[in-house]
Amino acid sequence: FLETAVYFCMKPKMGEKEVSPHSFFSIWHEFSSDFKDFWKKENKLILQERVKEAEEVCRQKKGKSLYNIRPKHDSGIVSIICSNS
Repeated sequence: FLETAVYFCMKPKMGEKEVSPHSFFSIWHEFSSDFKDFWKKENKLILQERVKEAEEVCRQKKGKSLYNIRPKHDSGIVSIICSNS
């Protein structure tokens, strides 16, 4: 534990000889809680962006027709009857 505290440059509080586990882990707990909150917020923002992108792709695909409509040409009996009249 003491080697870890030295690695993170923790210094003992006034009146203490060594860094106590309570002081070290209270700081670590604050850091990890903040990190978790920011992580959740960032993931939520990324998810919202991806949903917007997916909705835009769907709108673009719906805008394009999946089939072509050709103008109707008279053919068959109806065209023969109408042209003879």
